[in-house]
Amino acid sequence: MSLTILLAGLVLQGRPGYTTAPASFDGIGKFYCGREIAQVMGHQAAGWLDRPEREKEEAVSVMIRNLGLKPGMVVADIGAGSGTISFPMARLVGPKGKVLAVEIQQEMLDIIAQKAAKQGTKNVKGILGTIKDPKIAPASADLMLLVDVYHEFDYPYEMVTNMVKGLKRGGKLVLVEYRGEDENVPIKELHKMTEAQVRKEMAFFPLKFVENKTMLPWQHLLVFEKR
Repeated sequence: MSLTILLAGLVLQGRPGYTTAPASFDGIGKFYCGREIAQVMGHQAAGWLDRPEREKEEAVSVMIRNLGLKPGMVVADIGAGSGTISFPMARLVGPKGKVLAVEIQQEMLDIIAQKAAKQGTKNVKGILGTIKDPKIAPASADLMLLVDVYHEFDYPYEMVTNMVKGLKRGGKLVLVEYRGEDENVPIKELHKMTEAQVRKEMAFFPLKFVENKTMLPWQHLLVFEKR
């Protein structure tokens, strides 16, 4: 392992820093807390998010049922993609609740808007974020959900900083990531994370680890609470 990679977890002035090295096949050559950041999935692959076999592989409906959603809640779906998860959550939070579907790709937001119009869904709001900021109003969200997306953040420290600002005190940050500890999970290594790695990276923020729900076939469901 190169010295550059070993220094990837270096903490600068109380916060983790970034380093660079030659990129692996699925990475961007940028390292954070000892891991290489994965390439982002483009909007061209939106159909993969809606694939029929996803329920069998990932038990999406089970995951949503275990989020503790209630009518009236404001939920941010960070990296919402084509809205596969946003719309079922919108039904659970009801007309007095809201789902903020955050994306950095306008093409994904266009797909979500088309689905909302077709379904007559009024409580899903698309938000065009940036690679450093999801653009969520301060202390406005009861829950933020990140499904298979955190490992692709170009600036994870800055993104989590701004996500935490957008959470209400006591609000939940939920990361769903393919289990890096399980070699039988058929996902590329850079697109998987271990529980230990996620907790290591969340430790820089005013977040309390609540639990790792393990009912999903391939993924962790890691719950953190804003202090």
